[in-house]
Amino acid sequence: MGKLIELKDIYKTYFLGEIDVPVLKGITLDIAHGEYVALMGASGSGKSTLMNILGCLDRPTSGDYLLEGEELGRASGDRRAMIRNRKIGFVFQNFNLLPRTSALENVIMPLNYTNNSLSRSECRKRGLAALEQVGIADRAGHHPSQLSGGQQQRVAIARALINRPPLLFADEPTGNLDSRTSVEVMEMFSKLNAEGITVILVTHSEEIANYAKRTIHVSDGTVISGAFKSKGA
Repeated sequence: MGKLIELKDIYKTYFLGEIDVPVLKGITLDIAHGEYVALMGASGSGKSTLMNILGCLDRPTSGDYLLEGEELGRASGDRRAMIRNRKIGFVFQNFNLLPRTSALENVIMPLNYTNNSLSRSECRKRGLAALEQVGIADRAGHHPSQLSGGQQQRVAIARALINRPPLLFADEPTGNLDSRTSVEVMEMFSKLNAEGITVILVTHSEEIANYAKRTIHVSDGTVISGAFKSKGA
């Protein structure tokens, strides 16, 4: 597998008035195409800042961030937004669905920003295919209030997949779900990873992190471990 992500000596410092607050302190790591990685760390460890940089939501103070060989650490805001829309899917704890919009309309909304060449019927066809991929096509016409938490999260996953990105971020994706539904959602991420999508899972839960094939621990702004799971683990 080739490298999807390369981080080289990444630093992030926030400047608050006359005070400098270093958050990331020289992080270097690679993530290959097709990996399933759990990113773990306590509150204040720098985990969220690292995720924001990986997701092109923020940029490092110094260091290099390459995604599929393109340096993005110093890219313009417009370029990072374009990469974010085309190459990265996001799934959040709170689903972030529009309440008065059907599941299908929620799913195809990102196409309005990235695929203007698609016709309305083509957008709907792609949206239905994404809903089918996560096993909820029969709820395409339902609004979020008519769906369970697990169903809403599946809609959110379908929305994240609509632009067929190579990289999927899941930020505490089971935080608002019961244990049985959490298992269903995590099995969905495993299935998507088996289909070739690179998954980066951000979690504080060892139980959830065990679904990943590799765990990267962040502490005090540095990576303290990033080992692959042993077979049978």
